Amino acid sequence: MRNVVIIPALDEEKSIPKVLAEIPTDLIAEVFVVDNGSSDRTAEVARQAGATVLYEPRAGYGQACLTGIAALAQNPPDVVVFVDGDYSDRPSEMTALVEPILDGTADFVIGSRILGEREPGALAPQARWGNWLATWMIRILYNTTFTDLGPFRAIRYDTLQSLNMCDRDYGWTAEMQAKAARTGVRTKEVPVSYHRRIGRSKITGTVKGTVLAGWKIITTILKLRFTSPPDMARAESKVPLG
Repeated sequence: MRNVVIIPALDEEKSIPKVLAEIPTDLIAEVFVVDNGSSDRTAEVARQAGATVLYEPRAGYGQACLTGIAALAQNPPDVVVFVDGDYSDRPSEMTALVEPILDGTADFVIGSRILGEREPGALAPQARWGNWLATWMIRILYNTTFTDLGPFRAIRYDTLQSLNMCDRDYGWTAEMQAKAARTGVRTKEVPVSYHRRIGRSKITGTVKGTVLAGWKIITTILKLRFTSPPDMARAESKVPLG
């Protein structure tokens, strides 16, 4: 099977070499680093480490992920893994996320920071509270239990395509999980360790980022619950991936 990794990255020059060095080469065929407008040497050091570098100047975590997905169309993989470029998740644990897909027991696997070990201070209080609220809402509205909206995740490529992802910023992970719950995707959580990131968080490290992310996640979960599937698909089909 052909498995690939997509890493959205913004000013991750110091951390991206560590992330790339830990990706299991026997499992992953290609790594895409999506430079989301970095002002440092993120792209250069990623390329030197062997990654395929894509450029996406339009701001937004989801936008960077969409650009990475669009690049897969010419040579579609079997499994896509998403991991952040700040080294807060450990890519060496990637095998645990991919194995349930390879053995046919799941189509979408989330690395749960809540089920795993967390370095003190790695998950800010506002992030823990927001994460609890979001997963509680999904449980109540979609009758599906998650413990985390963590960014470290693996998904079958055909399943990912069927979700018609469109969020361009903070609602990306919530959109994926809400749509998976709504459409009955076979989903599993596995524990992953979580560590203090290298550098400052662009979201929970600022008041503005925390507020905007929280609002977007909540509204995304609500919108997808009360939008009919045909209307949802038509709206998303108009969103370009380039």
